[in-house]
Amino acid sequence: MPDRGGGPTGPRIRVGRPSRRVRTLLMTLGVLAVLGMVFTMFAGFWTDWLWYRSVDYSSVFTTTLWTKIGLFFVFGLLMALAVGFNVWLAHRMRPPLSAMSMEQQNLDRYRMGIAPYKKWLLLGITALVGLIAGASASSQWRTWLMWINGVSFGRKDPQFKLDVSFYAFDLPWYRFLLGFGFAATILALIAAALTHYLYGGLRITSPGARATAAATGHLSVLLGVFVTLKAVAYWLDRYGLAVKSSDFKATDSWTGLRYVDANAYLPAKTILFCIAVICALLFFATLWRRTWQLPVIGFGLMVLSAILIGGLYPAIVQKFQVQPNEQAKEAPYVEKNLKATREAYGIDDSQVTEYPGTAQTEDQTKLRDDVSDAASIRIMDPNIVSPTFQQLQQIRNYYAFPTNLDVDRYTKDGKDQDTVIGLRELNYDGIPKRNWINDHFRYTHGYGVVAAEGTSADAGGRPAFTESDLPSKGDLGSYEQRVYYGERTTTYSIVGGPQKEIDYSDDSGEKTYSYKGDSGVDLENPVNRAAYAVAFSEPQILYSGAIGEGSRMLYNRTPKERVEAIAPWLTIDGDAYPAVVDGRIQWIVDAYTTTNGYPYASRTTLGDTTADSLTATNDQRAVVAQQNQVNYIRNSVKATVDAYSGEVKLYQWDTQDPVLKTWMKAFPDTVQPKTEISGALMAHLRYPQDLFKVQRELLTRYHVKDATTFLSGSEVWQVPDDPTNKTGDAVPPYYLSMKMPDQQEQTFSLTTTLTPNGRDNLSAFMAVNADPGTEDYGKIRILKLPTSTTVSGPKQVQSQFNSQQDIAETIRLLRGGDSEVEYGNLLAVPLDGGLLYVEPVYVRGGGLKYPLLRKVLVTYGGQTAFEDTLDQALDKVFGGQGATTEPPPGEDEGAGEGEGTTPPPTSDNPTVQEALNDAQKAFEAGQEALKKNDWEAYGKAQKDLEGALRKAEEAQSAEGGGGAGGTAPSASPSS
Repeated sequence: MPDRGGGPTGPRIRVGRPSRRVRTLLMTLGVLAVLGMVFTMFAGFWTDWLWYRSVDYSSVFTTTLWTKIGLFFVFGLLMALAVGFNVWLAHRMRPPLSAMSMEQQNLDRYRMGIAPYKKWLLLGITALVGLIAGASASSQWRTWLMWINGVSFGRKDPQFKLDVSFYAFDLPWYRFLLGFGFAATILALIAAALTHYLYGGLRITSPGARATAAATGHLSVLLGVFVTLKAVAYWLDRYGLAVKSSDFKATDSWTGLRYVDANAYLPAKTILFCIAVICALLFFATLWRRTWQLPVIGFGLMVLSAILIGGLYPAIVQKFQVQPNEQAKEAPYVEKNLKATREAYGIDDSQVTEYPGTAQTEDQTKLRDDVSDAASIRIMDPNIVSPTFQQLQQIRNYYAFPTNLDVDRYTKDGKDQDTVIGLRELNYDGIPKRNWINDHFRYTHGYGVVAAEGTSADAGGRPAFTESDLPSKGDLGSYEQRVYYGERTTTYSIVGGPQKEIDYSDDSGEKTYSYKGDSGVDLENPVNRAAYAVAFSEPQILYSGAIGEGSRMLYNRTPKERVEAIAPWLTIDGDAYPAVVDGRIQWIVDAYTTTNGYPYASRTTLGDTTADSLTATNDQRAVVAQQNQVNYIRNSVKATVDAYSGEVKLYQWDTQDPVLKTWMKAFPDTVQPKTEISGALMAHLRYPQDLFKVQRELLTRYHVKDATTFLSGSEVWQVPDDPTNKTGDAVPPYYLSMKMPDQQEQTFSLTTTLTPNGRDNLSAFMAVNADPGTEDYGKIRILKLPTSTTVSGPKQVQSQFNSQQDIAETIRLLRGGDSEVEYGNLLAVPLDGGLLYVEPVYVRGGGLKYPLLRKVLVTYGGQTAFEDTLDQALDKVFGGQGATTEPPPGEDEGAGEGEGTTPPPTSDNPTVQEALNDAQKAFEAGQEALKKNDWEAYGKAQKDLEGALRKAEEAQSAEGGGGAGGTAPSASPSS
């Protein structure tokens, strides 16, 4: 049918054309604008390619890129064809010219308006929907690669007997295809219906039939395709029940089939599938019957069935069959959930042991001797002493340490020692004069490792450094100290060219250096310089004379950032930590493979379960999750990032993980085998914190193995809040070397405490072997305390510390002037059936704006001590002196208020009396120093006091009169 012409038009208005010069100028500007946009897009692509090539992982870039391009064009073209073909078909089926009705007259102006542009309009519409669909499909590159490369888990779900890989790799792709099919069908249906209406195939108000036979058949086929897809959706929903999340009173996040799912929803989905297939056939039959009567009836029946069978019937089953006898009905399904969840999170081998919670030995001397065998108690808190490292080892303002230091272990005198370690990284805020050259050419790297013993401090409360100064020297030997890649290095640097870098400064002056590594991207190429000038919005890169032969661009410099870019399928642990390995500083990064499709395994939200009091104050410690909701996780990869060269290596850690095997098929030669891990590197690997936090959260509910206990909820635990600060967030797990009751010797471990749900007393102590050099690495041990007795939890222990009068008074004195008291990590150590709690107490006092260790709190079996050193506190607790401590040196009651001091003790032995007089003088000197916040003088006084008391004790022992008793002069007769 020829398109209808229009009526007479009004008078034409002649508009003057712009001059040739203006047209040329506009055309030139247009061309330049197009070229600018093209080059901007090219710059982003080119710099990404250069970066991946510089780190020798170009295959990751090309595989990801070609996968995205392939998905974009395939699904974009399919969507464009689906919509375009149906628009063309609807136009081709338009009816011949009929009697003009008012409706048709109104539509005529639109037909007339688009007549000259029909082809262009069709191309524009199809291109638009194709671009949108292609862009959406390209974001599914992970789903496609997992489907095409998926390997078997070797485990089948208990309901449908399908391999777990079907749910983890296949089902997500099938759901994407189904969603795409629905979108294409709906868009094609809408486009076809509009075209039919525009050209008279569908009528709303015109007399006669509402639709032509051609339009009826066309739209019926599309509706039949839609209902067919709905049938497929019902069939896939059957399998989706195995990974469906729902609310359940026994757990906040239940995954898998319950009784109502297996006995109501599952048969309902099967019935609805059959009804949808019949309904689809009725729509297809319209091609011959030319009426919508039966399809509409069938569609209405399907909708009604969905309401009654898919909604009402399961509700009736839940109300009248499940609720009256819930435990018996749900128990078989709870057992499946328990088994699957424990397998999916790697907690199925966790060992739960009954633990009395009270000391089993009355011999206090023996218990004191057992402490050193039970644990190497760390009194240097890595989350507190960073300012101390900063003040004592910063050396220059343009260096800084991370907010939270790390705990590792190093060998000293043939024995492993827990060590607090941090790198002296570049601090851009401390650069004396900020400008482009200084920020990116002169100040380019940090320098050296600083480490301290974790279990001791010097006499002044400072860390006992084992590696210090600039350049660093100490127990770590010789290694490359320059730190070009670190947690604080968040901007780019241009190195190796004409501009010299500041290396470090010493007494002889400032040292310069020129980067000699092959890291980064070569900037000698002018195209590269132009691309980076655009990508970084910095035109000086293009023309600066500081860039020349040998210049290289370093960026993406934080360890987590580099690993995430190289392995975008991995979830990155929040805490990357440095280690000196084979003469190099290596950042060690733990990485996880995850999935959200493990049948029957309950889901967890990584961002929530890995949050604690440290992540609340330092977002750099947050997990980098590719998928926040997961129900399967493995620490499958250990990665290293060289602090000098930036070289990234990925090592296969979990050799059985099917998810990692799938990704290794998709990205071959990116992950090295576990056998490539050197012995020196293995010595510094550890069990990752974020995985442990996820596991402890799951074990608060899934430590039980029988359905009845799980359903009752009587054994639900919780992770306690951190009692040492006021954030209200969970207590972080702590690394320390310790021995669980069934172990023969100490191992490097990651530990935490657990309390009953809604209560503060202790319910369990949990530890995992964090040392990969031992046979039972990764074994989780849980000491379950009896519910019949009350054992103090962390919050109660902290409250006991703060409520004791002597301790409270001492802390009040420590806070005198402008001093601040900071509580360190509250460590719990199993000891002879009880729990030994140890907490270091730090003071920022006077002119010192960094914390120094001043006191140690210890409690065990109701006995509490608050002393200057750990040994003194342990001696006090296990000396049979009772639960309340004596006032520490210089802080007896009343002394702080000017009421005088304790009178000197007396003795008939002149040697003893002389020693006690010296002790009294040291005592008074310590008190005066404490009032003045002179911590150096206070430390010296305590040392003099200790020596005087030792002298008195030796003299008394020689005389046969017993020990000096106590750790400070006091009014007690034993002194």
